[in-house]
Amino acid sequence: MNLAANLVRTAALHPDRPAIRLDDTVLTYAQLDDATKRAAGLLAKLGVGPGDRVGIMLPNVPQFAVLYYATLRAGAVVVPMNPMFKEREVAYYLSDSGAKVIFAMTDVPDAPCVVVDESLTSGAPIEGVVDRSDEDTAVIFYTSGTTGQPKGAELTHANLVRNVEIAVRALTQAVAGDVVFGALPLFHVFGQTVGLNVAVAVGGCLTLLSRFDAVKAMEVVQRDKVTVFEGVPTMYVALANHPSRASYDLSSLRVCLAGGAPLPMDVITGFEQAFGCAIMEGYGLSETSPIASFNVIGKRRAGSIGTPVDGVQFRLVDEDGVDVPRGEIGEIVIKGHNVMKGYWAKPDETAKAIRDGWFHTGDLGRQDEDGFYYIVDRKKDMIIRGGYNVYPREIEDVLHEHPAVGEAAVIGVPHDSLGEEVAAFVALKPAATATADELRDFVKGKVAAYKYPRIVRITAELPRNATGKILKRQIKLVSG
Repeated sequence: MNLAANLVRTAALHPDRPAIRLDDTVLTYAQLDDATKRAAGLLAKLGVGPGDRVGIMLPNVPQFAVLYYATLRAGAVVVPMNPMFKEREVAYYLSDSGAKVIFAMTDVPDAPCVVVDESLTSGAPIEGVVDRSDEDTAVIFYTSGTTGQPKGAELTHANLVRNVEIAVRALTQAVAGDVVFGALPLFHVFGQTVGLNVAVAVGGCLTLLSRFDAVKAMEVVQRDKVTVFEGVPTMYVALANHPSRASYDLSSLRVCLAGGAPLPMDVITGFEQAFGCAIMEGYGLSETSPIASFNVIGKRRAGSIGTPVDGVQFRLVDEDGVDVPRGEIGEIVIKGHNVMKGYWAKPDETAKAIRDGWFHTGDLGRQDEDGFYYIVDRKKDMIIRGGYNVYPREIEDVLHEHPAVGEAAVIGVPHDSLGEEVAAFVALKPAATATADELRDFVKGKVAAYKYPRIVRITAELPRNATGKILKRQIKLVSG
């Protein structure tokens, strides 16, 4: 089993159909397949073989799809990376994964980097697809909790092939000729599985948007007659509230999918009234490929994350791992074909996360009498800002590098359009001086733009419990 076989099959069935579009640039399936053969030849020339890791740090451009399938075609492992990463973030990803090469739009210092340009397809074409077993790793998605460094979730070819099948059959009901909206980042598991891989599996066209903008998004939907729209809450908020939305014809939309964070009911109602297309919400994580549960066409409950998809089981458990009664709150644990192989080179972390075959999500939920699940809170302190995960420990570590910072606590505070905003509460060292703007700029220069705290408050001290642990929940109450 090799996920790249989906492209080979679709290219044989629909060679002249558009596969990837970015405004005036269009690749047919025959062209995409040929480009991946040549890029696979380039990988071979660079010494990349089965099992080697390949970093791809690109925005939503056609070259991402070319390199993604070329890497899989070669039997290698894709390591997707956010193109907004700064040097320290890139260095960690490359070091931890042991990537043999990284592809980026600009040169990456002190790394085996290939700058993406016309030479991408200069290699001698490799026709075949390397055989991979079900349990061979296809993609490593980096994620983390609130402590320690990011962890690489290893998703196998079987994980991803099954998840794509679920997305096609139950979520999108996609068919050849469908047009899928591609504004979700391709380096993210949602955009990659439900966007790129679904389109390729059925012979649809993924129409890309490199950076989300409400007006540009509506122009693309109208121009390309998008049928499947996928987004995070910030996108739906922007579209539902845009004053010129009535000027665009979005009647081609058949299904809209939402994930990444809960959607407020007023946004769901406003969007559906404005555009006449129902939003189906779901739930998943990098560790679950990502789809774990979803509201499906013809069966949904607004405000819920739906029910587990075929072949996937949910339980709600207490701190001791004992099932809680229906209606009560417990941690969501998941078992099924979607659960990752483990965390790359971190057996202890894997053992903590997957116990007796059940993946412990750290998310708290409840189940209603009809079997629908609802997210209540996150056991972890992860912040979801505009659909992007921000891990407080990482930002706290950066703040601690500033010579004036004695203690720091980073939390998420509610935000009308982003879902959450990053806020930092800092206690300075005795006699030290620093302004909120100075600390904000310090972090801004060291991490991706979506991560740095827009809100910085300097306080005399941070609340603690009897053992000295910082009480973040009390900070949340103070922050309002």
